Amino acid sequence: MSSTEVAGSGALDPLDEAGVNAAVENALAAFTQASSLEELKEARLAHVGDKSPLSLANRGIGALDKTQKAAAGKILGASRGRVAKALAARTEELEAEDAARILVEEAVDVTAAPRRRRAGARHPLSTLQERVSDIFVGMGWEIAEGPELESEWFNFDALNFKPDHPAREMQDTFFVEPPQAHLLLRTHTSPVQVRSMLERDLPIYVLCPGKVFRTDELDATHTPVFHQFEGLAIDKKLSMADLRGTLEHFARQMFGAEAQIRLRPNYFPFTEPSAELDIWHPGAKGGPQWIEWGGCGMVNPNVLRAAGIDPEEYSGFAFGMGIERTLMFRNEVGDMRDMIEGDVRFSEHFGMEI
Repeated sequence: MSSTEVAGSGALDPLDEAGVNAAVENALAAFTQASSLEELKEARLAHVGDKSPLSLANRGIGALDKTQKAAAGKILGASRGRVAKALAARTEELEAEDAARILVEEAVDVTAAPRRRRAGARHPLSTLQERVSDIFVGMGWEIAEGPELESEWFNFDALNFKPDHPAREMQDTFFVEPPQAHLLLRTHTSPVQVRSMLERDLPIYVLCPGKVFRTDELDATHTPVFHQFEGLAIDKKLSMADLRGTLEHFARQMFGAEAQIRLRPNYFPFTEPSAELDIWHPGAKGGPQWIEWGGCGMVNPNVLRAAGIDPEEYSGFAFGMGIERTLMFRNEVGDMRDMIEGDVRFSEHFGMEI
């Protein structure tokens, strides 16, 4: 094939030294005009890529006569070398400019005052709940959990609440539609005790902490969503003496060696006999005093029977306290609303425990 045939095909004639030089000058001009690495990339593809005039001319050497290939190779070899050298030089220049720009734009003034971000912390209610759990785990008890959306049977019937008990009314309990589903937001963590008696082997020693719901108005001492921890022990020959000993040990772990407790007779459907638990808090605001803490008692035989446990062979005791209430008089929190506002300053008061 002659050089004339190659030129006639529309491609750059590899023997056309003037045409090759013109292609080189176009490439050098495009590299010089490129003001960024992205523009230089486009110029490289146009003038050095597989479809560029110089690349097509180089491939055309193969179609020339043997006597013409050496001359064409000399022309294109020198030309492509000039283009490659110019491309490398311009790439280096633009990379240096880009690095200098980044240094300016991303410069950090190490003498400037830092932006201080307030560190968050775990909520005191969470840390107190874990402290309570740790105390009972240290006594050999287990932690039990259950659903917050609960069956009416677990929340009331199995705990010896009669069908007409006022706690079942809408003014005390959040029932879930439809009514025939008999579902509600649990009003205490006692359903977890029932589930533990049904699911676990005897003897049972469990602490049941968790969130509960009641239709209370939000004020300084009440909130519709709060937290409880309840304990349940089922074994042979348990008595009120075991209950008192457990609660005394727990109180001294929470409030110090001088803490004392007293039990006052009361009534709860799920315990018999039942008692209100008071604690002698030596470090209370305003001086040492008795403070009502929670309820307790021996598990009612009807509750044991509902869980399939023979009350003639086994007995048990149970107790329950509010975590918010415990935090209030243990750490002198005057308003329960402070606990739920999400203000980090409240957590800072108790130390930034992570």
